[in-house]
This record gives sequence, C-alpha cells and structure tokens, in this order.
Amino acid sequence: MSMLTDSTVVITGGTGSFGHTMARRLVASGCAEVRIFSRDEAKQEAMRIDFGTSPLRFHIGDVRDQEAVSRVMRGADFVFHAAALKQVPSCEFFPLEAVQTNVLGSSNVVRAAAHAGVKSLVCLSTDKAVEPLNAMGMTKALMEKVAVAEARALEPGDTVVSSVRYGNVLYSRGSVVPLFVKQALAGDPLTITDARMTRFMMNLDHAVALVEHAFEHAEQGDLFIKKAAASLMPDVADVIRTMLGSSSEVRSIGIRHGEKLHETLATAEELRRAEDRGEYLRVPMDGRELNYAKYFVEGETDSDDLDDFTSENAERMTPTEIEALLRTIPEIAALADATTPEGTGS
Repeated sequence: MSMLTDSTVVITGGTGSFGHTMARRLVASGCAEVRIFSRDEAKQEAMRIDFGTSPLRFHIGDVRDQEAVSRVMRGADFVFHAAALKQVPSCEFFPLEAVQTNVLGSSNVVRAAAHAGVKSLVCLSTDKAVEPLNAMGMTKALMEKVAVAEARALEPGDTVVSSVRYGNVLYSRGSVVPLFVKQALAGDPLTITDARMTRFMMNLDHAVALVEHAFEHAEQGDLFIKKAAASLMPDVADVIRTMLGSSSEVRSIGIRHGEKLHETLATAEELRRAEDRGEYLRVPMDGRELNYAKYFVEGETDSDDLDDFTSENAERMTPTEIEALLRTIPEIAALADATTPEGTGS
C-alpha cells in the first residue's frame, strides 16, 4: 500500500478483527499515523499493549457523535469505516440501535470525511445487505445507499467515497468458526442452525486486500465485491471436528432470528452493470439524477438473463479447500497441529 506511506489513516471501529489486521498492514507500510476510533476503552488498552510502540493513536468516540467523528477526521488522508453493529440477533431485537450506528453513524463518517478533505473513504459492507432479511442487513444496505447519495453530491477532486461488500470472515469476532472450535475442544455438540445452510467464506487477509483494492482503484461511488467460494456449514463443522480430533456430533438447532439459508453477494441487476476485475467485481455508482421519467417511463431495456450471485449457486468448497482456508488462521492451525499434526489429509 505505497499510496498510504507517510499518510494519516483513520479506522472507525478499529479495535475489531478487521481493525487489528488493517492496523498491522498500515504500520508495516510506513503510515505516519493510524488513528483507532472506537468507544471501547478496554479493547483500546489491550490493542495499545499488543502493538507497543507504534504510530497508532487511540481516540475514544462513537460514530453516532458527529462532533467526535469530525475531530478524529482533522488532517486525515484516508478512512476505513468499519464501525457497525454486526450481530444479527442483537440488531433484530434492537433495530433502532442498528439504525443509529449503521445508518446515521455512517452518514456522520462520510460527511465528516468529506468536510475534512480526506482523499478517500471506504465503507465496509456485507453480503447480508443484499436483499436483506434482517435488521443488520437492512441497515447495512442503507449504509451503502447513504455512501452513494453522499458521493453523488461531491465534486471532482473531493473525497472519493466507495464501499466494499464481502461474506463471512473466518474467525472474526462473533463468527461461527470460533464457536465450532470452542465446542469441539470442549467435546460439546457443534451446533448448526440448518444442514442446508451455505455461506461465503474468506479470511481477514482477503477482506483487507479488497479494501486496499478499493483505495487504489475506486472512482466516486464505486462498490467493490469480493468473488468468493461458498461452503455448506455442516462441511465446515465436519472439517473442524476432524482437524481437532474431536468426536463431537454436529447438531441442527434451527434457524435463528433473521437468518437466511443462503446469502447473496450481488444481485442480477448489479451484475448487469458490473465490471469483472478477476477476484473482484466493480459496480459503478448509479449516476442518474432525480429525473422520474428514467424511473417510471423509460426504464431499463438491457435485461440479460442473469441470476443473483448467491452462496447456493457459487463455487462450492471441498473439505480439502475448507481445511486449507482454515489453516490460514494461525490459532486454528496451531490447535490442529497440536492435536492431529498431519491434518485431515483430505
């Protein structure tokens, strides 16, 4: 990330899994200052101890607080917006909290970055924002809409506002893989919600690489999507059991509040407009003005017969591929090597 060398970078929600990984990349790339903006002082203290002497600077604040967000943006060159309420059940029971953080908080971040003259801002989204079923996905979808709306209002030379969208990040906080590992080590049943459930799979390095791609290549209002393979959740559970030498059973417990059987990374409409960039899809901003003829009279004539890009119709990962991906997580690789040094060999 040579473009970020000697720059000042803000990471909102910087004490999370993504923030830790991105901060390490930024420090290694020679950033002059990395500002970690979050509301959890305990996590900030742990991160401060973990990183030791470094260009990290810690700022207590909430994205809901416009003044606090504006303060942390002063003099910044680049912004990663990762702050969000991400847990599906929590957002289901407290949807207005999700709105406050994921929608209004994101608006605060985008506007403050533009006002401060930040060069580029990337907002982190999720596959749950596509055809959303739950409050978390709905608010993330609105975050994407807010980013595009703000981007449309900016002039050439202003802050470049873009978004990235990706699927499940292995071993991130709140993801299912740490739960599977904990259950397998304890000898408890590995609990899946439905044996038919599929999910896109990637690791934190994949997520960081997608964001870096957006910083280097985004035009105003762009959305970048990581093309990922998917897996059946029982397959993931089985591979973890085998890697850790566990005899635990895999047990279905029923779908939770707001869960889908399959996730969607891109709709057919987005795919019609998308530019294929190998690992990524670039979906340019819908730049139409508020001219109602284009929405209600003229419409779209190009209607290629495309399907949504879902975890059901995506390339399906084999057990060997799942294990290889899991082994990119140092904690899992260490546990597997300590338990069954040869791995599954599948």
